[in-house]
Amino acid sequence: MSIRIVIIEDHDDFREGLHHLLQATEGFQCLGRYPSVEEAMKRMPEPDVVLLDIHLPGKSGIEAIPEIKAHHPGVQIIMLTVFEDDRNIFNSILAGANGYLLKKTPPAKLLLAVEEAVAGGMPMTPVVARQAIDLFKRFVPTERTTAVLTQRESQILQLLVEGLNYMMIAEKLFISLDTVRNHIRHIYEKLQVHSKAQAVAVAVKQGLV
Repeated sequence: MSIRIVIIEDHDDFREGLHHLLQATEGFQCLGRYPSVEEAMKRMPEPDVVLLDIHLPGKSGIEAIPEIKAHHPGVQIIMLTVFEDDRNIFNSILAGANGYLLKKTPPAKLLLAVEEAVAGGMPMTPVVARQAIDLFKRFVPTERTTAVLTQRESQILQLLVEGLNYMMIAEKLFISLDTVRNHIRHIYEKLQVHSKAQAVAVAVKQGLV
């Protein structure tokens, strides 16, 4: 089954280039491409992944993340942008982005990142990943959560911090993929987070692993 992708990008050439890349690659399907969030929300079908620019006419990509997730709860949102500054990275992850890539990412790595996001990973350009962890160590509130994780939940959270995706965790712990997803959903609820990036940040900041 192909991974269903929506593109929200206002630069025509870049948007069309992404569309052609996805349509020409087996295992990927571009369901729609839109120049703004407003246009996308009028007609966007149910995607697996949204490739989302930050600087857009009208509502910004960061502002759109909660709205998109409210309408499509299972979607993975990957920011695809030219911005690699701390503020945009920090705000994107806080809003619930599942990945953060730069537009200069080579096509092959972009496709791998989409697959990684669907598998439960958190694709990021390496320099962005380092910045993200540093940012959360500095700026995430230091109050410790009152959530009590089970031994299995703590084990899975540790593996998330180590960079394993859902499938890798399932194989390592000899449990089903659905069981991993259920545990991670409970972890998110207890930590009051909405994405793997936020869960990792809280775990690192509060010394939960």
